[in-house]
Amino acid sequence: MTDKRISYSKRSHGCGLLSRGDAGKKVELSGWVNSRRDHGGLIFIDLRDRHGLVQVVINPDGGGLFELAGSLRDEFVVKVTGSVSLRPEGTANPNIKTGEIEVIAEDIIILSSSKTPPFEINDDIPIDENLKLKHRYLDLRRKGTFKSFNLRHEVCQAARDFLNEHGFIETETPFLTKSTPEGARDYLVPSRVHPGHFYALPQSPQLFKQILMVAGFDRYYQFARCFRDEDLRADRQPEHTQIDMEMSFVDQESILAMAEDLMKRIFASQGVELTTPFKRLTYAEAVGRYGSDKPDLRFGLELVDIGRIVKGSGFKVFDSVLEAGGEVKGIRAPGCADFSRGKIEELTKAASIYGAKGLATIQILEDSQIKSPIAKFFSPETITQLIRELSAGPGDLILIVADKPSIVSESLGHLRLRLADELGLIDEEEYNFLWVVDFPMFEYDEEEKRYKAHHHPFTSPKEDSIARLEMDPISAVAWAYDLVLNGTELGGGSIRIHDQDVQRRVFNLLGIADEDIEAKFGFLVEALKYGAPPHGGMAIGLDRLVMLIAKKESIRDVIAFPKTQAAVCPLTGAPDEVDEKQLKDLGIKLK
Repeated sequence: MTDKRISYSKRSHGCGLLSRGDAGKKVELSGWVNSRRDHGGLIFIDLRDRHGLVQVVINPDGGGLFELAGSLRDEFVVKVTGSVSLRPEGTANPNIKTGEIEVIAEDIIILSSSKTPPFEINDDIPIDENLKLKHRYLDLRRKGTFKSFNLRHEVCQAARDFLNEHGFIETETPFLTKSTPEGARDYLVPSRVHPGHFYALPQSPQLFKQILMVAGFDRYYQFARCFRDEDLRADRQPEHTQIDMEMSFVDQESILAMAEDLMKRIFASQGVELTTPFKRLTYAEAVGRYGSDKPDLRFGLELVDIGRIVKGSGFKVFDSVLEAGGEVKGIRAPGCADFSRGKIEELTKAASIYGAKGLATIQILEDSQIKSPIAKFFSPETITQLIRELSAGPGDLILIVADKPSIVSESLGHLRLRLADELGLIDEEEYNFLWVVDFPMFEYDEEEKRYKAHHHPFTSPKEDSIARLEMDPISAVAWAYDLVLNGTELGGGSIRIHDQDVQRRVFNLLGIADEDIEAKFGFLVEALKYGAPPHGGMAIGLDRLVMLIAKKESIRDVIAFPKTQAAVCPLTGAPDEVDEKQLKDLGIKLK
């Protein structure tokens, strides 16, 4: 806000918006008592609102006003009427925006008293998270916490401005919809007027936004609330917000270019200039070189395939893995040759969490001597070639995993992240964007013995994959893409299937019977019969985006009223029991 006055309010100015240019003006301020100081014959109050602090001075000749000011306590809500004055020479406070002025109080009205808060409204004091979330309204008064939400507002405004300028229409889609065969994590809502029937809260507006394209909306967006009943992590919540977009008559390049320009606009609103186009990796490259489909590229430590070097060496562990179609890969840990046995055992245990049966090591000492339990199985020439392949040198440590490709990638990928953190290789100030493209259409679920969609069943296969959908589903590549920032998936999307026959083929490959297609997706398949345009889109996780811009550790820090990792709201106590009458009206009986 550039205007110092507060429109439509019973106050004339924001506390933190006053400056020396306002000296001599009469003002009406309202806010919270941040602190009170008695200095002999004067009382000073720091008055706080969302705009900042201002010092209020109460003179002893104010009669009852001085006595009233002496009764004020922290977090009382007061209205102050007074005149702005320049502070006496030598008393200015350079640490606050209003540090050159003060307000000489002429009247004070107590609007609300306050109990002593359970914690200080102070950014410098750490607070237990459960206590903080239980009294979230107090935590939100803290300058640092509020700053994240002002940033969130600015990000939303920048995104809306950009999308509106480029012809997108903001449209809401239903919260009460239907569950799907893939909806195992749906939140279900019982219907009172249709006993035994349930709505599902949307995990995504996917089907509705596709139907809007069939309807000719051409370009749609919304800040969509989405719900998923899943195990929580630092970057997950049972409900989240995504910037959801869809476009007609586009290809993948069009959508990626639009998303890059959207990111440029958002980051520019925070004074950060991004360089485009963003780097791209195929899914196979990302997993093969970094052990993840959302790699952090702020540092190196790439996975290197050494299978061709060690193959046929006579080391049975490696040979048996390679003969079974597995991989042998390694990473270089720079300057870590002096790791102790205990530290290497710690890394081995960390790799085992992701399925690795062991972790082979080669320590290259400063005198270029080799210390390794597997060195005896290889010729000096093979060791030299292996070291050269990994670009290693004196002082470095090589870590090797041999196993199924998925286990090799996951275990070394996590070791890569752990080492980068421990070795201080990550530039926390950098914003490193990456597109991961060419995702597989399907993955095979060994437990359920069926194919599953890698993204979702509405993703279009690339043209050269359509012909072999039934013959070789695993080789099919999708028009799908994810946007990654600093190792966090910001969002993703795809070109959608707009041909009803291709959509049915994909449903059938996923084991969805015709009757289930009709029952769960009939409205979409029917819509595709009436002139569906080629279309595609994506969604950006707003909470994750703001978290990364604000450099916070958890999305809970940028959601006004978040749930804990146990999916509980400490403020309200949700989820909670309901009374028997409510259950009876819904036709539900609890066991």
